[in-house]
Amino acid sequence: MKVLRILLPVIVLAACLSIAYWLIKSKDEPQRREPPPVTSKVEVLRLQKTDYAVILESQGTVRARTESTLIPEVSGSIVEVSPAFRGGEFFEEGDTLLRIDRRDYGTALSVAQAALAQARLRLAEEDARVEQALKDWEKLGSGEEPGPLVLREPQLVEAKQLVESAEARVEEAERDLERTQIRAPYAGRILEKQVDVGQYVTPGTVLARIYAVDYAEIRLPLSNRQLSAVNLPELYRGDSVVVEGGIQPKVILKAHFGDQEYAWRGHIVRTEGAIDTRSRQLYVVAQVKNPYGRSHNNQPPLKVGMFVQAEIEGETMKDVFVVPRSTLREGRDLLIIDGENRLSRRPVKILWSDRQNIIVGDSLKNGELLCLTPLPFAADGAVVQPHIQGEAVAEPEGDQGKEKIAGQRKGKGKGPS
Repeated sequence: MKVLRILLPVIVLAACLSIAYWLIKSKDEPQRREPPPVTSKVEVLRLQKTDYAVILESQGTVRARTESTLIPEVSGSIVEVSPAFRGGEFFEEGDTLLRIDRRDYGTALSVAQAALAQARLRLAEEDARVEQALKDWEKLGSGEEPGPLVLREPQLVEAKQLVESAEARVEEAERDLERTQIRAPYAGRILEKQVDVGQYVTPGTVLARIYAVDYAEIRLPLSNRQLSAVNLPELYRGDSVVVEGGIQPKVILKAHFGDQEYAWRGHIVRTEGAIDTRSRQLYVVAQVKNPYGRSHNNQPPLKVGMFVQAEIEGETMKDVFVVPRSTLREGRDLLIIDGENRLSRRPVKILWSDRQNIIVGDSLKNGELLCLTPLPFAADGAVVQPHIQGEAVAEPEGDQGKEKIAGQRKGKGKGPS
């Protein structure tokens, strides 16, 4: 019994090992299968040459074309102001904005006119004396020419000079009297008013700051890269002004009032004479006509001091490819799908770029497929499934597609060897 207890476990273990060995040796060999190729579905764009109008983006602050400071040329108390002499009010050229007390200047004019009448009387008396002196000299019959003192020529010259001096004082008094009315030099608007009725002013006192409303101007900075893409009006030595009606690129100015965006149209009328030394940019000046006029869509006026975004019309690039900026990889490569639906990286030369697009020249060809889908790991030669707007591309087009179709037809004609 003792031997049986020892041998029984050994026999059972040997039997189990034998069965396990038999099961392993008698099992069927598993069938090996090739894994299906992994292909990614991608959205593509079929490239076509086109023309592209470059738009340059800039920004600036609106200012008036003409801004002035009203200063009186005479002294006195302000006795009347116009209803238009208020901050923000409009006025027309020649309107009287305020009046200075004119009584003292009226008195000065009367005194000057009296002095002129007195001087003219003295001149008439001297003319009579000259005629009488000539008659008296002829009565003497000496036969000699009379001298200047005999004919009272110095006295006559003095009388004439006194008349001219009196006339000048009258003109001065009339000007001073006229200057008591402060008139608008142009159609404009009050920017800042600094005096009112009853205030005593002297020459040099600032009455108000005004600006013209015929045009608004905006200084817009352009970089050296932007300058290469636009044709600007230039002033050369010997030119008096930039030729009107010449090169004037269009510009659209945009600003927000609350949640609403408004736009104004204008033109680039000139460039400034120097490059800004701090930013290394050139400022161009955009001009908008009648910025305070009521428009057909009732948009607000283009006010002085408003900050605006500008879109300047640049040159048009001919026969180029317009590609979404998001498709650019590592700043220089695009993913092109060849005739076998395989990815390939292609470095391109960028002619122009903006926020949405990049412009490419001869680095691409008509009919090629550009991958729009962002692929994190895009290996050269990877097979993809191209789709255009969700629909699969049936057959690639272009030279590569023709080669693929020809290869497929050749392969179908072969039988088993």
